[in-house]
Amino acid sequence: MRYSLASVLLNAVSGQSRWSPAWRSPEPAAHYDVVIVGGGGHGLATAHYLAKHHNVGRIAVLEKGYVGSGNVGRNTTIIRSNYLLPGNTAFYELSLKLWEGLEQDINFNAMVSQRGVLNLCHTDGQRDAYVRRGNAMRLNGVDAELLDADQVRAFVPFFNFDNARFPIKGGLLQKRGGTVRHDAVAWGYARAADRRGVDIIQHCEVTGLRIDKGVVTGVETTKGFIGAGKVALAGAGHSSRLAAMAGMRLPIESHVLQAFVSEALKPMIDTVVTFGAGHFYVSQSDKGGLVFGGDIDGYNSYAQRGNLPVVEDVMESAMALWPALGRVRLLRSWGGVMDMSMDGSPIIDKMPVDNLYLNAGWCYGGFKATPGSGFCFAHLIATDQPHAVADRLRLDRFAHGALIDEKGVGAQPNLH
Repeated sequence: MRYSLASVLLNAVSGQSRWSPAWRSPEPAAHYDVVIVGGGGHGLATAHYLAKHHNVGRIAVLEKGYVGSGNVGRNTTIIRSNYLLPGNTAFYELSLKLWEGLEQDINFNAMVSQRGVLNLCHTDGQRDAYVRRGNAMRLNGVDAELLDADQVRAFVPFFNFDNARFPIKGGLLQKRGGTVRHDAVAWGYARAADRRGVDIIQHCEVTGLRIDKGVVTGVETTKGFIGAGKVALAGAGHSSRLAAMAGMRLPIESHVLQAFVSEALKPMIDTVVTFGAGHFYVSQSDKGGLVFGGDIDGYNSYAQRGNLPVVEDVMESAMALWPALGRVRLLRSWGGVMDMSMDGSPIIDKMPVDNLYLNAGWCYGGFKATPGSGFCFAHLIATDQPHAVADRLRLDRFAHGALIDEKGVGAQPNLH
């Protein structure tokens, strides 16, 4: 059923009895043209764009849990395209443009809210860096506004300006940035892909890759062997484990990224703000909770929970920026497993095994990249050629020295 005013009214007068399931729960077939490993945002988006834009026959998405159980349901909902370096700028701008038309494309309310993203600066050097970033954005057709301290105060007057430990000297604003409801993105893409014939197979963990003479022929799963013409890996923090099944070691580390939400409050902040003197970002959800986060945990882990030192660091940054938060109660916290690459930028590329494709290394940028990632990954799978905006996101850049180091902190993933 297509969601519309007519379908809402029809169900309103029939006791909500005419709704059909959002997507099917099929048993896996013996063989598919494309098998996508990972039923998160990127895997589901890839399936949707493969089915919509490319002449691909049977497609399956394999998810070891349930739709929305991974990182797509564990992030802080921010979307933006305020990147500096070639290789990132055009890619994330494509993704933001896809966000802007997403709800019409998938016929689902993903609660896209372009409320703006404001990055605060606290030193002269940081302000100069934002000038450079803003100019690079505008040269690439991306919106950017540099605000001075008075303009920031008018925009977010409730921060600590007068007695601040880290004085606010200005900020870089992207008005087209904002937030999207994360789990709705997974549900919407799943429903849209299912309507185009994609099999979404939940609770189906991949346990091995079957490779014959350098060519992948299918996947071993907890539901048996599934043959495939092509296999696409979109396992986020578990990408290294999947690649190891093909005998490869990726330039990736897995770290936990924690997120937090406060008790429900009356409207306090109507934009997204990042703190420039520490890794802290905050917005407010439609339910009233303040959603915020900070750095990844400093050690490798596959656990979807965090540790107290990062909690303390995030709360210190929150208090330095916005002292009024000291009276707010923390409601809950959770963690997602990040696949942190060696230069802080993603990988969308073919692997040395024929017909095996990789989508990984999303670090902090995974959610905001969901539509762009799916669009470009689908293009790569269907054509065996990288999309124009993703042609620098190659796996072999680490061997050739063509890194895309957005933060300039070197090949140490936990610093990105």
